[in-house]
Amino acid sequence: FYFLWKLRKDYREFPKQLHHLSPAAERLRHILGEDDSTPTPTIFTEMDTLQQEGGELEWKESARWVKFEEKVEEGGERWSKPHVSTLTLHSLFELRTCLQTGSILLDLEGYSLPQIVEEIVEQQITDGLIPPDLKEKIIFVLLRKHRHQTKKPIHRSLADMGKSSNTASSKHVSFAPFTDHAQSRSMNDISDTPSTDQLKNKFMKKIPRDAEASNVLIGEVDFLDKPFVSFVRLAQATTLGGLTEVPVPTRFLFILLGPHGKTKSYNEIGRAIATLMVDDLFSDVAYKARDREDLIAGVDEFLDEVIVLPPGEWDPKIRIEPPKKVPSSVLNLNELGQVNGLAGGAAGGEDEELPAPHELGEELKFTGRIGGGLWLDIKRKIPWYCSDIYDGFHIQSISAVLFIYLGCITNAITFGGLLGDATDNYQGVMESFLGTALAGSVFCLFGGQPLIILSSTGPILIFEKLLYEFSKNNDVDYMELRLWIGLHSCLQCFLLVFSDASYIIKYMTRFTEEGFSSLISFIFISDAIKKMVAFKYYPINRGFKPDYIAAYKCECIAPDQGESSNYFFLIILYLDWSQLSKKECVKYGGMLVGNSCKYVPDLALMSFILFFGTYSMTVSLKKFKFSRYFPTKLRKLISDFAIFMSIMSFVGLDMLMGLDTPKLIVPTEFKPTRSDRGWLVMPFGKNPWWWCVASFVPALLVTILIFMDQQISAVIVNRKENKLKKSCGYHLDLFWVGVLMAVCSFMGMPWYVAATVISIAHIDSLKMESESSAPGEQPQFLGVREQRLTGILVFVLTGLSVFLAPILQYIPMPVLYGVFLYMGVASLSGIQFWERIKLYLMPPKHQPDFSFLRHVPMRRVHLFTLVQIVCLAVLWILKSTFLAIIFPVMILGLMVVRKLLDLMFSQHDLAWLDDILPDKDKKKKEDEKKKKKDKKAPEPESDEEVRKCTICQVWICLS
Repeated sequence: FYFLWKLRKDYREFPKQLHHLSPAAERLRHILGEDDSTPTPTIFTEMDTLQQEGGELEWKESARWVKFEEKVEEGGERWSKPHVSTLTLHSLFELRTCLQTGSILLDLEGYSLPQIVEEIVEQQITDGLIPPDLKEKIIFVLLRKHRHQTKKPIHRSLADMGKSSNTASSKHVSFAPFTDHAQSRSMNDISDTPSTDQLKNKFMKKIPRDAEASNVLIGEVDFLDKPFVSFVRLAQATTLGGLTEVPVPTRFLFILLGPHGKTKSYNEIGRAIATLMVDDLFSDVAYKARDREDLIAGVDEFLDEVIVLPPGEWDPKIRIEPPKKVPSSVLNLNELGQVNGLAGGAAGGEDEELPAPHELGEELKFTGRIGGGLWLDIKRKIPWYCSDIYDGFHIQSISAVLFIYLGCITNAITFGGLLGDATDNYQGVMESFLGTALAGSVFCLFGGQPLIILSSTGPILIFEKLLYEFSKNNDVDYMELRLWIGLHSCLQCFLLVFSDASYIIKYMTRFTEEGFSSLISFIFISDAIKKMVAFKYYPINRGFKPDYIAAYKCECIAPDQGESSNYFFLIILYLDWSQLSKKECVKYGGMLVGNSCKYVPDLALMSFILFFGTYSMTVSLKKFKFSRYFPTKLRKLISDFAIFMSIMSFVGLDMLMGLDTPKLIVPTEFKPTRSDRGWLVMPFGKNPWWWCVASFVPALLVTILIFMDQQISAVIVNRKENKLKKSCGYHLDLFWVGVLMAVCSFMGMPWYVAATVISIAHIDSLKMESESSAPGEQPQFLGVREQRLTGILVFVLTGLSVFLAPILQYIPMPVLYGVFLYMGVASLSGIQFWERIKLYLMPPKHQPDFSFLRHVPMRRVHLFTLVQIVCLAVLWILKSTFLAIIFPVMILGLMVVRKLLDLMFSQHDLAWLDDILPDKDKKKKEDEKKKKKDKKAPEPESDEEVRKCTICQVWICLS
């Protein structure tokens, strides 16, 4: 009982001991936690080994690191592929011993290599590590010339060239600096300034501009009986002539000279310190270390994070390919040193409790003031307006303009033709072209998110069709009624803008976004395939039989002479009707007789070649930037212009074959499609006055459609994954969409709203990646080239397309349908819903390592996916029937379904499969605040924690 009372007395210390940091982590937490606004430079590390070439000593480059390791292959003729450094655990312990016993010089004032070497050797003598009589020998060795991989050996005789490998004796460096030959040479063989080879080295493109060098020198000599080790950090990075392969200033030096017999061990120690120097955590320690113990603490922390591979189950000779994506190595200083890798290390780097919540930013913050959100959007966008113009002057913008332009004109022609059929040509291709140009240009010029592309959509088309049929059946003027619906919808949009109604977008989680974007993507894919399968222009000749080809004929017969005038009677007499072409025969009134007169060529195969060829070539060229062929800039250029190159290639193929495939039809005259209407619609005169008020009801449906379509597309475009930096403006976007609805209604043009798929394609065509990346490292996604120029140019070209008809008429429609197919498929990439659908067809061992599969049972994942599939199927059915007019209401229904999922799934599962709803998030944050307050209290542990800790201690004692 006394012992239990004793344990009860010190129970408060037990939880603290469980979370106590190791001494190394505590030391690093102290030195790395100091405020320092200067970021740590990138370190380029080069390892040189001492060799004897042609009877002379020289340092030969054997490996280099920027992020991953590159070795000089045997024979010294090329660099190896970049690979992850694999170190032996023994070499790390030996390196730790070297740092404990060698000399450490921090912030050494050095401006030339001879001076630095002199200081290093003097420090070794002062510390009693070497006798004074070895000073000149060590200096002589350290100042030998450095031969880098870009240079050829200084001495290479014919006999040496014929040898496959050097003899064992040549590998050992025999030191005889005071022979007559050596005495005549300078003690400093290394150049003081960078050579021409260094300045012209193309490898500099792979190294950031502010990088600094770390040189590792490893060698064997015969005058030492114990290793000579020194770690040096210069006070200022200094260019030390030919010491480094590239003209990068040196900041760190690690020197290891030792007696013969341990070549492999010395090389492994050199690789260990070189790998440590490019590690983000240890490089910070190396820059901020105050003494020897700080460096050793950095090695200890590196050892805590190291993964050990069993030698019997893995071949050390295998070079591990660099990963596609490297997780951030910046550790939380409060978590350094936690056991079992809980700090984000090897054992549990990705097993966090919950994923990062999906946040929409401050743009959707409810202000509580009339027009408050709109005013804040304007204030946020004005400072960026000038940069939105000049940031567009880039070659990448040209490829984006060509790609989106072709998508826009195809969309305008398609929807224009369908609108013409649905409204008896009150709106047609010409109105679609001019409306797209007007609405798109104004939106890109003044909108809050100029990367959004406006276009007509399927639900709007169905609404227009139903409205025209209603007007026709009830003797109501369609254009006037449509004008008032557009005006009411404009006023309703203004009401939503000034009341900050866009705030409800916060309740649209990934569940709603993925359902909507997947539906639009599938519409693009299905429409492209439908148009190809229909064979409207050239059907397949199923009745044609090649064996009976001799029986097929078609003749032109002269018309009846009795029914012809005198003029045509003369033509009939003097024409050879059997030699006339089909067009000439019809022109002169002849008759085509025969069973092959109605034959049309089978262009289905050619059309499919153009269709799938355009799609396949675009996909291949888009991936070409990850290819191994050609330089990086050329690969990126080919990838950027993939769409344009694919279209031009298959347009050329079509012209080369000379087949009459269906071509793009563009209006050639600037006039309304219907001759009895003008460019302006009058609001009064054709319908009773009460229709002006009654049109408020159908306008409400249009407003809901516009609001949901516009804002969901904006949320998808403004996702944090796109790394947009110039903010966005949901309220400002909706304001201009409302204005354009009124303008288009007055001019009798279609209504326009954000096009999800084309907007995503616009984002993808403007993505930026890092130009200089370490060998083996994937280019880093930097963000999107945010500007207004590409969108403005796209819509200006769309308006000018009326005058480009002679050129555009050569583009086959199957080629443009291939572009549609690509946009639909490309927009599905990155959607978690699509990835989860594919899991139904995958055995567990072949399933990708998705984070949600680590935390949610597979049956729950499949159930969540099934709910989304059912919702998507319902939306698809509604879209395909006359009920499409309530389509926007069903989008709101997705939000209701998502709310009901809280009853089927736990918040933990929903956090991984979707996003937590805002009210749940608030409760979670309030709980966290309460916990923080509890931690600040004098007694941080609750009674439950005290009871558990006491029981744990009692159990340990009894055991």
